[in-house]
Formats: sequence, C-alpha cells, structure tokens
Amino acid sequence: MTILREPLTIDLSTAQLSDEQFYRLCRQNEALRFEMTAEGQLVVMTPVGGESGRRESRLIARVDRWNEISDLGEVFSSSTIFRLPNGSKRSPDVAWVRRDRWIALLPEEREKFPPIAPDFALELRSNTDDLKTLQSKMTEYLANGVHLGWLINPQDQQVEIYRSGQPVQPIDLPTQLSGEAVLPGFVLDIDRF
Repeated sequence: MTILREPLTIDLSTAQLSDEQFYRLCRQNEALRFEMTAEGQLVVMTPVGGESGRRESRLIARVDRWNEISDLGEVFSSSTIFRLPNGSKRSPDVAWVRRDRWIALLPEEREKFPPIAPDFALELRSNTDDLKTLQSKMTEYLANGVHLGWLINPQDQQVEIYRSGQPVQPIDLPTQLSGEAVLPGFVLDIDRF
C-alpha cells in the first residue's frame, strides 16, 4: 500500500525571505528539511522511510566511488541546498558539481547554500513523493543549468532521463544508465529496485 503524504507548503511570497534569512531558518530548525520555490513557497520536506534511505545511500555511494577515481568534481547528498539562478533553493537526493565550477565559488559561498546549479542531479522517488512534483523539480533543474538528471521511480519501475535541450527519456527498470559526457565513464546498474 502506497501512502502519499504531501509536504507542507507555506506561502511566504509576501515575506520574501532573503538568502541569509532562509539560511538562518534552516540552521535554527536543523531537525526539519526545507526547500524554497522560486515563487516563495516554503516546502517542509517529509522524511523518507528506511527503504528509500537505503536506496539513496547506495546511489550516493556509487556516484562517490566513481568520483573518487575520476577526481573530476564534488558529490553532494540530499542535505545540501543549492541556490538556483531562478531564486529557488533545492536539494536533490544526489548532486555532482564539476571541480572547476566548485572552486570558483568563494569560500563563504561553499560554506552556506552554494549559489550554483549542479551539473548532475538525481531524484529518487520515495513512497511519500508525488511524481508530478518531482518531474517539475527535474524540469526546473534543467532550466537552471543542470546538464543531466535522473528521476528514479521504483514504484513504477522506471527512470526518466533529463538532458539539456532534449525531451525526457523514460526507460523501464532494470537498466544501465550512462553518465554520458557529464559524468564521463560512470555507469549505474539499476537492478535492485
């Protein structure tokens, strides 16, 4: 049985929180996970269950293992909030940024919520996630500079591949995903969902 619990969304569009105010809100409420849409909607993220957490950690480990060998960039978990060019503050389940782009940020920008769109973003749908909401986030990532994105949807045994300037490509599981030119040499076998 799938139970869908929508995240709590609070309209703060009239309050217009600054980046610093949003950062302080997150720091003062570390037990909660927040995102902010470009329209000023504060999204209180629901926690994931054990299976989703296990799957997410495996995905992070696989990307990190590739990155340790390639030494091309930096890997980030879902705890990292990125300030996207459109003003939204988002935290993909797994993100990767090319090293040259990462080190170009000021130290204080790297310390807080980095003002950069990842080069790669991955969202793993949990039982509490609405598919249309995740698809919208993936589209937003691309519109803000992400070059490659994967939306892994175990509930429907499918993955959607998002590429800059191309239509979304749905693929049935199990499958093998290529990091293409964004994550050169990276291959992810998805066979245990």
